Amino acid sequence: MDTKNVPFIKKKRFWAGILLAQFVLFYIFSKSEYWINFFDKFYDVQKNFHIRIFSWIPFSAGDFFYILIGVFLFIQIINIFRKTRRKRALFSTLIFLNIIYFTYQIFWGMMYFQTPIIKKLSSQEKPNIQKAKILALKYLKKAGESRKLVSEDRNGVFIIKNRDALIEEIIRQQKFLPEKISSKVPLTQISVKESTFSGVMSYTGISGYYNPFTAESQFNSNLPHSIIPFTIAHETSHQLGFAREQEANFAAYLVGINSKNPELRYSAEYFTLKSLLRYIYLEDEAFAENLIKQYSSAMKRDRAYERNFMIRHEGRLEDFFGFTNNLFLKSNRQEGSVTYSYFVNLLLNYEK
Repeated sequence: MDTKNVPFIKKKRFWAGILLAQFVLFYIFSKSEYWINFFDKFYDVQKNFHIRIFSWIPFSAGDFFYILIGVFLFIQIINIFRKTRRKRALFSTLIFLNIIYFTYQIFWGMMYFQTPIIKKLSSQEKPNIQKAKILALKYLKKAGESRKLVSEDRNGVFIIKNRDALIEEIIRQQKFLPEKISSKVPLTQISVKESTFSGVMSYTGISGYYNPFTAESQFNSNLPHSIIPFTIAHETSHQLGFAREQEANFAAYLVGINSKNPELRYSAEYFTLKSLLRYIYLEDEAFAENLIKQYSSAMKRDRAYERNFMIRHEGRLEDFFGFTNNLFLKSNRQEGSVTYSYFVNLLLNYEK
């Protein structure tokens, strides 16, 4: 063995061992109710601290942070293939991974192990297709009524008239979430921003995301406006502290349906209707298709615009990001991006 390499090998093994120890440590934490509650309380403190730091920046600081990470890793990969720089690149990459993993876990990763909302509801029945049909009829009517109250563009498609007022209403409504579902500390300021990557996101099937390092909520500003209000409500639900995707959907649903803002209410009711129809379609295609035919003419225009948007932007990027997102969700004990039954389960039990 080259004695010159001994210090490097020791350092490399040390940081690799630290990373492995972190995996084990956070796995142990995820099994402890005490530590899960500890990180839950810690999140309530640090989210508002980060929001105060980054909310005043007009662009997404988190996106800039991700770009820097991408540039750093790209340079490191190049250096790994250079003999003169390989050792330093491997060493600095290991340190970097340790810091990023530790920061992610204490800021956000442990939030995936909170007590599921379904366990907080008095009813915990499994989804029932007949009940879903009744609820779908209810939200078809409600969405149709709310749709009459919103603005349209010259093609008769729904548009958001005042996005700032919409976001303020979302944050305000979060304060009225039922105590049995949420005891989280309300957001003190607004930190909702258009994603720097909106153009690319349209081809990935991703409508928005939460950045755990800066506590910012980002959304794809190129989306059809019928999708944007619920997307923002969903991402700010993450910001509030709901980590699981379908639980963030459920919190966004509660925020939306109880709002007096017709844009937010319509988007939430329309999302709920689509989720129910997606669930029903697997068991009764004819019922789902018949209900779609009963959409109001205005809702049909919104649906057509959404479908055209998806068709224009479908491709391999969407398949890739759908696959990787599905793996990420399952690694955090979620059902996966293609499964909506948990949201429907929460919805049916809550409505009951």
